[in-house]
Amino acid sequence: MRASVLVTRASFPDIVDRLRTHFDVSDNPSDTLWTQDELIERLQGKDGAMTAGSDRIDARLLDACPQLKAVCNIGVGYNNVDVAACTERGVLLTNTPDVLTDTTADFGFALMMAAARRITESERYVRDGKWITTGRFDMLLGADIHGATLGILGMGRIGQSIAKRGAHGFGMKVIYHNRTPLAPEVEAQCGARYVEKSALMRESDHLIVVVPYSASSHHAIGAAELRQMKSSATLTNIARGGVVDDAALAAVLKEGGIAAAGLDVFEGEPRIHPELLACSNVVLTPHIGSASVATRRAMARLTVDNLVAALGAGPDAGRPPTPVNPEVLRTPA
Repeated sequence: MRASVLVTRASFPDIVDRLRTHFDVSDNPSDTLWTQDELIERLQGKDGAMTAGSDRIDARLLDACPQLKAVCNIGVGYNNVDVAACTERGVLLTNTPDVLTDTTADFGFALMMAAARRITESERYVRDGKWITTGRFDMLLGADIHGATLGILGMGRIGQSIAKRGAHGFGMKVIYHNRTPLAPEVEAQCGARYVEKSALMRESDHLIVVVPYSASSHHAIGAAELRQMKSSATLTNIARGGVVDDAALAAVLKEGGIAAAGLDVFEGEPRIHPELLACSNVVLTPHIGSASVATRRAMARLTVDNLVAALGAGPDAGRPPTPVNPEVLRTPA
């Protein structure tokens, strides 16, 4: 008897069809956002699920879906999933690291540049029928990227890729803070220097946040940290909502405590703090850091590879490429 799987969000049909060669598949081509109760109902009798960040996978859901053996999440982050609850119940969790590193680094750099050079403010100016000749010579002045100090909070794969872009492409002085410093040879490759967090806040002309979300990183950038930044500095968050205190950031932006921000992630998304929406000096995007055709297809393929292997099908049966809780593979599900 074939295993049964659920694809919770719309994906690329040809990639979903790979699942159909191994499993009975129920999918969601209309991309309807299900409540958790609706998700539980659709997961009844399913052995595996291809999930997204909008799907809350917790103890309540797992207890209601005892047949579930594998949750294969699209994305590097998995703060939508209770990992401990999965492990306790023998449910494998996988994610999709590596394949989105460069695309997300590109986007983070673009978002930083848009904030620094006031791109969205300038576009609104033009759409309002205005032009530079009708304004002051010093209007819409932004900050240079080349030669500036780039600060990076979180120096994993994406942070390192951003550092290389800044140091080697734009001649930036790169400083970073991480739980532990990188090896000297990796620092040299990135053109980056480790500093304490307080120095990172004080010295950065452009600060990019790339740390994973956890209880310890919640509001890692709050009012106290923002007050340490230069009034000319910019802040870019491509990490996760909740790493930056959005209410504190909105207040600092309105007061001119920092020059601008670029945000792809938000606390409580898809809701955005109303004070941020009222700020003209912030660039807002809807969590699209990995949203290129090639990368989103690579993420979907890796998720399918994980699901096929996790449920004992295909040439890599029992060996999913990117498990989050691999100890489950060594214990009966």
